[in-house]
Amino acid sequence: MVPLRWTDQDAYRHVNHARIVTLIEEARVALAFTGAGQEGLTGFASGLLVAGLHVEYKRQLPWRAEPMRVEITVRDLRAASFTLDYVLRDGSGADDAVAVTAWTKMALYDLEEQRVRRLTGGERDYLKRYLGETS
Repeated sequence: MVPLRWTDQDAYRHVNHARIVTLIEEARVALAFTGAGQEGLTGFASGLLVAGLHVEYKRQLPWRAEPMRVEITVRDLRAASFTLDYVLRDGSGADDAVAVTAWTKMALYDLEEQRVRRLTGGERDYLKRYLGETS
């Protein structure tokens, strides 16, 4: 769940399209930095870069005070990169319809060495828990 802020809405009281990218970023941080960090995996927080981003808007999201549900799965788990898939659901109606789908290709990066680095075994095991059905 990602909280919505008053400033996330546009003039039509819908969540602004650019703010969607911020919402998926917050969901990614919760997964890769907070969740992994709680398990002692700090490598993501010290060097994880967005190498690609794609967003598809399926329907408008009316702004509301309740948090937005963001589902994340992992695919294309490779030696030094992986892709995160996101589904944002409306949640304001009975159907809870998909409003946005997105993906980010993530690359692990050693900031000190200024180069891409490989996933550790612990990082790989953590991400495997979130593998999607088609991974």
